[in-house]
Amino acid sequence: MLDIQKIRADFPILSQKVNGKPLVYFDNGATSQKPQVVIDAIEKYYSEYNANIHRGVHTLSQLATDAYEIARNTIQYHINAKYNHEIIFTSGTTFGINLVAHGFASIIKSGDEVMISSLEHHSNIVPWQFLCEKTGAKLVVIPMNEKGELVVSEFDNLLSEKTKIVAVNHISNALGTINPIEYIIKKAHEKGAAVLIDGAQATPHLKPDVQALDCDFYVFSGHKICGPTGVGVLYGKEEWLRKLPPYQGGGEMIAEVTFEKTTYADLPHKFEAGTPNIEGGIVLGTAIDYMNSIGFDAIASYENELLAYGTKRLKEIEGLTIYGTSENKASVISFNIDGIHPYDIGTIIDKLGIAVRTGHHCAQPIMQYFNIPGTIRASFAFYNTKEEIDIFVEAVKKAQQMLS
Repeated sequence: MLDIQKIRADFPILSQKVNGKPLVYFDNGATSQKPQVVIDAIEKYYSEYNANIHRGVHTLSQLATDAYEIARNTIQYHINAKYNHEIIFTSGTTFGINLVAHGFASIIKSGDEVMISSLEHHSNIVPWQFLCEKTGAKLVVIPMNEKGELVVSEFDNLLSEKTKIVAVNHISNALGTINPIEYIIKKAHEKGAAVLIDGAQATPHLKPDVQALDCDFYVFSGHKICGPTGVGVLYGKEEWLRKLPPYQGGGEMIAEVTFEKTTYADLPHKFEAGTPNIEGGIVLGTAIDYMNSIGFDAIASYENELLAYGTKRLKEIEGLTIYGTSENKASVISFNIDGIHPYDIGTIIDKLGIAVRTGHHCAQPIMQYFNIPGTIRASFAFYNTKEEIDIFVEAVKKAQQMLS
């Protein structure tokens, strides 16, 4: 059992008012709020040991380097990577996917196939389109059904010896669907294909075990798991990271530079060109420690309660349609109300202090499938409450009355 009021006290922003009303923050799918321990860690870094890392012999540089590498170890243990050099710090999920897609340009050739799904965020569509345009490979898409689930039988049919990489999200940001990635990884490997998992929406809700999953790449962002913006992680199996060329050139990623030839540093520095987001990497470790202190099993159990309660309450509203009705889903509810644009609902309930996301959620193919302009998305976190859901539902009802 979680002590929700104690947890809420860790997040200073949750005590403020918006438009004169207590803040109800249901936009966790876009970014999470930050606990005081994370805010304090940011201040501590800049106040006490701000310095560039890896290159300096002075004390502050050594302190910063140690903290940064301890955070890398924290992330390694958190996702159960085999080696700490399989943890690459990035600016976020988007950067990690682009890094891998860029690297596969040296592997993919014309006639090969790259497979994604209908449930992907644009960040897991566009980089693969770039790759296919550059190499002549074909982009293959796993279809979805009315419940917002992938059609696994079609995945089986589409998978072939031509498939070189499968890139799918662990959890849909737009619908909350939890995809059967264990099955996808196993079947893809049987055909010799690599697998990248976009874990941006999964890592706030569960603790991935990359060795148990046997995925080749797993990417996520810090800001969705109570950490800072501008930092993320690419996990890659050592053998794959050694195969791929560097994504960027510059300082830190080199072993030796002459005008005739450059040799590259070993992992993980091969993929970490330039001065990194030092504060972000360090504090991401702090955020992961904080979430582990709450406990991911307890988080998942409580968020499932919120999902069930929120779904039940919203179904009370006449004319409301929920998109994404998979039995296996995270605490995300996307919905519309007949005859009302989602933006209008979002604008009115904002005046009542409620933050939700409206629009296509960077998942336009999903919206095209349902033939809608977008949805209202309420995404719950472990610091939200059923009382907030009640406030939210009453606000939606009020908005519906005003706009009907």
